[in-house]
Amino acid sequence: MTDPTEQLHRERMVEIAAEATSREYLEAKYGQVWDTAELTRDFTVIGFVAPLVVVRRKADGVKGSLEFQPHPRLYFNFEEHHQR
Repeated sequence: MTDPTEQLHRERMVEIAAEATSREYLEAKYGQVWDTAELTRDFTVIGFVAPLVVVRRKADGVKGSLEFQPHPRLYFNFEEHHQR
């Protein structure tokens, strides 16, 4: 069985790797940014498929996704998942 989103994930991984940059740049572009310690403080990780990590925010239980870059490892662009 093939994953219809696999190509999209691969393309976004390439984009993020090409753009991998500083925390300050990511904050200016996406807003709040988390390093690994901050991520585990604020979220419970449910799963991941690079370059996305699915999380549940500890403060309010909201489920969502973050993108991440590998070096330096930073998480950004939180998107809340809406129930259907």
